[in-house]
Amino acid sequence: MSAQLSPYQIPGLLLVEGKIFPDERGSFMESWREENFSSLSGVRFVQDNLSKSRQGVLRGLHYQKRPAGIGKLVRCVYGKIWDVAVDIRKGSPTYGQWAGVELSDDVNRMLWVPEGFAHGFCALSAEASVLYRTTGYWSPEHERGIIWNDPKVNISWPIKNPRLSPKDAVLPPLSQADNNFVWES
Repeated sequence: MSAQLSPYQIPGLLLVEGKIFPDERGSFMESWREENFSSLSGVRFVQDNLSKSRQGVLRGLHYQKRPAGIGKLVRCVYGKIWDVAVDIRKGSPTYGQWAGVELSDDVNRMLWVPEGFAHGFCALSAEASVLYRTTGYWSPEHERGIIWNDPKVNISWPIKNPRLSPKDAVLPPLSQADNNFVWES
């Protein structure tokens, strides 16, 4: 069994889709297989994080600046979310553009969000659990973010008045963010 890795909307992002094998008892799927990611140039995952959110909660848009930048492989293991990545690589032809995808527990789909992207999601179901595998460890001194409703980024969120953490509610717009990612062609 293997997963299909496909470029997704902005160069650098990948949609990872695997098969689900249903039968009368339920279903089976491979949720992780290291060899499927060998095409990601030696990406090594070092930490798994699990967040649980109630409907209407929006988390993000987060990133860690260099030298502690991290990539994330994001999966919704329970419920349904709208997952978003924003290109924050200065000089990129897609700088400030966003890509979004619905992830849920009934579809074997993940989004690969590499360094140089801000990431966030909102819970669409009554509850949602999101597992993300990271290429680096959480570093509070490098943690940064951009505001979820930056008018220049103009993300089409499927919720109008999200529930935010106090920290996420005061994040700056992309134009004022502390960001040291530079696009490399």
